[in-house]
Amino acid sequence: MKITSVECYLNQFVTIKVNTDEGIYGWGEAGLAYGNSFEAAFGQCQDFAKLIIGMDPFDTEKIWEHLHRHTFWGMGGGVVITSAMAAIDIACWDIKGKALGVPVYKLLGGKTNDKLRAYASQLQFGWRTLIEEKDNLTLLYDPKDYYDVVKDAMKEGYDAVKIDPVFAPTEPKPLGEIFMTQGTHHRGCYRMHDLKRSVERIAAAREAGGDDLDIIVEIHSLLDANTAAELGKALEPLHIMYYEEPTMPCNPAMFAHIKSKCSLPLATGERSYTRWGFRQFFEDRTLDVIQPDLANTGGITEVKKICDMAQVYDMGVQIHVCGGPIATAAALQVEAVIPNFTIHEEHNANLKSTFVKGGKYYYAPVNGYYTVPELPGIGQEMSDAYIAGAKKVVIAAGGKALVE
Repeated sequence: MKITSVECYLNQFVTIKVNTDEGIYGWGEAGLAYGNSFEAAFGQCQDFAKLIIGMDPFDTEKIWEHLHRHTFWGMGGGVVITSAMAAIDIACWDIKGKALGVPVYKLLGGKTNDKLRAYASQLQFGWRTLIEEKDNLTLLYDPKDYYDVVKDAMKEGYDAVKIDPVFAPTEPKPLGEIFMTQGTHHRGCYRMHDLKRSVERIAAAREAGGDDLDIIVEIHSLLDANTAAELGKALEPLHIMYYEEPTMPCNPAMFAHIKSKCSLPLATGERSYTRWGFRQFFEDRTLDVIQPDLANTGGITEVKKICDMAQVYDMGVQIHVCGGPIATAAALQVEAVIPNFTIHEEHNANLKSTFVKGGKYYYAPVNGYYTVPELPGIGQEMSDAYIAGAKKVVIAAGGKALVE
């Protein structure tokens, strides 16, 4: 089997379709569409597509190493590089599963988890009642709003949620302004009223869920290490499941500093790329849960290795899922296999129509649990509506690009 062409799509999500000479195709996704680098990922997918024409999609290790070692910049990594590698890798695994007539999880070793517990993610932006009303995310300010949104998620059977109590500013602003401002970033000592407001939001969530609810606190690296440690200490009485991205992960030693100051389990990973990006976290065992983003850190081939390394250090795995239908389906395949699976992230952006209608199939938790798709491959494709509305570039033999 040989790869004959690669179709690259940009429409809310960055996806690719890898075609073969046997008529079997696979879908992959680069995870950068939700940030400010989607055009870079779209372009990098085209660049790397030129390098895999004529290769056998069953040779996932060879393709991964080829893109990593033979592209000059590949060995230096970086999320633009590894997101394109991820898209290609996922598509190749999808092809392998389809060609053999089995879901990908069977090719990775088979299930160790029959059901996958999920949590309702990013509730500071609302949940179903608020999101379906506007088909968009909002921002919650008052602690009472956090109480209500947790109740909204629990009505669907979720017994775990994730909230960033720092992200929402003191004054209402459009989401676009929030992402462009430094107003939510805190450096140095946390001002008492800011600390109090953040703790009150999580306390309201705890009141709503009682002892039946697990709460993950997300910080999106908005705090420096000292401030993150101060907030973590204040949150200890609320029994936090884990404390995610309390500060920027590029200096792993800062996580050791936070861990020395508060007892919360620590997690990070969405902005750490490949085995090399997680290496020091394994060596100093500062993390309790790792969160690799499968669509950003090299795909199924690489994430399975990262998860296996984490098991040696008794670290749980929650794959970071904040992308489209392909990223979600691929994550489910890996999570079904790994013994150190902790929980699956069900992002509230999955409730928006762009996600619901983006895939050929719509998968969602039932009573807080996912079942793994049993279709051959990853069990997902992009919908005809998504394809029709997308910017499309086709890379064929000789590296020729056809823009549609």
